Amino acid sequence: MWEIKLSAGTPSHEDLCSALKEMNAFTSDTLKLSLLIIPLYITFRMLSYILYIYFKLMSRLIGELEGSQSHIPDACFIRASAGVAEVLRCEAADTFSCLMVTGSEELVSRVIRVRVQDGANLPFPVTVAVPFWARYRSSYRDVAVKVVDGERRASYITPVTTEGTYEGQRGSLAEVRVYSLGLFAVVSCLKRETYTVPRRGLSLKLPMDHRVSLSYLPGSFAAPVMLFPHLVQIQPVDAILLVAVKSRNDAYRSVVSTSPLLYLTHPTSQPLRRPLSVTLPCPPNPEKKRGARGQGEETQHHHMCSFSAVPPRDQLVSHRVRFSGASLKSSKETSSETLIVLGSKDKQWSLLEKVAIRNQQNGLVSFELMENFDKLLVVRLLSTLQSCHFTSLAEELEESVCCHAVTILLQRRQDEPHTVLVALLPSRDLSWERNKLRAQGYSSLLETSSEISMCEGDQLLLRFSGNITSTGSQITFHAQRKNHLLVHLTEVDPFGNYSSPHYKGTVMFYKVTRGQLECNFQVSSLPYLHPSSSAHPPDSLSDSLLLWLSGELSEEEIPLLVLSLHLRRSAIQLVKLRAGDDLSAQAFHVLAMWRRGLPAAPHQPKASQLAHCLAKSGRPDLARELLLRQAGAGLTKIRKLKKKESQFLLMLLMNTGAS
Repeated sequence: MWEIKLSAGTPSHEDLCSALKEMNAFTSDTLKLSLLIIPLYITFRMLSYILYIYFKLMSRLIGELEGSQSHIPDACFIRASAGVAEVLRCEAADTFSCLMVTGSEELVSRVIRVRVQDGANLPFPVTVAVPFWARYRSSYRDVAVKVVDGERRASYITPVTTEGTYEGQRGSLAEVRVYSLGLFAVVSCLKRETYTVPRRGLSLKLPMDHRVSLSYLPGSFAAPVMLFPHLVQIQPVDAILLVAVKSRNDAYRSVVSTSPLLYLTHPTSQPLRRPLSVTLPCPPNPEKKRGARGQGEETQHHHMCSFSAVPPRDQLVSHRVRFSGASLKSSKETSSETLIVLGSKDKQWSLLEKVAIRNQQNGLVSFELMENFDKLLVVRLLSTLQSCHFTSLAEELEESVCCHAVTILLQRRQDEPHTVLVALLPSRDLSWERNKLRAQGYSSLLETSSEISMCEGDQLLLRFSGNITSTGSQITFHAQRKNHLLVHLTEVDPFGNYSSPHYKGTVMFYKVTRGQLECNFQVSSLPYLHPSSSAHPPDSLSDSLLLWLSGELSEEEIPLLVLSLHLRRSAIQLVKLRAGDDLSAQAFHVLAMWRRGLPAAPHQPKASQLAHCLAKSGRPDLARELLLRQAGAGLTKIRKLKKKESQFLLMLLMNTGAS
């Protein structure tokens, strides 16, 4: 504080000088302080103005979804330059969720469509952040943002995941920078390990599972390796899954365990010049392991007792002989197990009989390959199986790892009698999910279905019959999302069911697989082309020909033909559902489904392929007759040939179809 002391008399010269000095000091301090405050004030005003503009812009770029769920307040955040909010449109597109997943992918977010108004120019890049919630996480899986543009070209972008609070919203968000717009979704997919093999070789332990390793010898590939990247993925096979597959087929009873499915992508133009060594985990029989552990404990107990009692020498010798015999028996039981390797190439599984497998410690097995395969699987057996069962086992395991056991639940709130909740719940979490629904007020349980199997992206279609109709029509299954559908019920005839206090009706669920949905989506977008040739090309298989062939097959020959045609188990179940117990109808539907799955190539030898499968299943006479009937106009010429020439011609046609 500045003070001037005044005396009672006239101020002296010294007092005036001291007062002037204090005034100068105060003035200089005030000036310095003002020079500091003014820039800070200006900076603060500028910063507040910038933040005001930024938050105003960002609030306009937060995507507000039409019909968004209550537990997801915002669908995505978009960060771009100023003026983008006027031309950008963000909306929910959950109806396309079945088309956003392929293979083993699982959807963990909503599907967002981001588009620009017609004729507007958008400066790129644009930063998009999509909230997601992954229920199951493991070292084998990772999250990625999948972007599908207007031409259905899909691209995967590794996001920058954020845990915590993002723009006022708490949770997990995946943020990516994109240069094109379309459909955005966060998917959980198998981790991919990309690597290159140098000329000096490579020994690689996969980070997803350190028990899996690949060893390339020097000179495995001839071309420069930087031009040919490799890709590897691991799909674990759960022991519970293997038990479920074994329970559906008694032929797999001798299967002890399997290794994970190993997906390899090698350059097709570069064959292996030196053997590739692969190491995979394939655990031994757990029952034998427990038995050996119990036997070892018992032997150790007898051994301790013998030392405490100090038995004679002959008893020690007999005890040592018994111990050696037990160890030999255990090793003999271990050696009785068989290890086989299955490989897939061009979507066809086969048994690799010439591959030698070596047992290692801790349940690891290793083997060497001299050719490229897309997928590999090791199976541990107690006894050998037929080769056809090996391929079907691999196909069922590959299909089952993407399937989930689901239970359909119908529940209703007491205060909303006209609204029913249709929930697809995982069977393993059924009690937990029912308790959660009960806490939300759904205390009235209407019906529970039996356990069904559904894959990611499959749909259930709802159809009501009787005196009840509804508004909801379908529900799409996603393993890591909430699969709930609120159905509003109305009566068809208000005067119906007069003798009952309730309106009666039945709801039927129809399962539509993801493959059927994709085919319908692709067919609906294709233009119609009027065929310029005949309805049945020379080598096509008509319905009349398939009807004749289905009537010639017996009950024992149909399963053999199914194995030769390499049809999936789900397809066989669909055939049984459609055809019932009629053998001829079953055979016709099997042949029609196989024909439908063939590529639509004009020069594809379909009849020759079917003839080859008939000969492989033990009916070469039907194969010969099929080719004769298919020839049509050339039937008389073929009959004039000699028997040997005819057989040679038919075998030549069959071999051409096989190749």
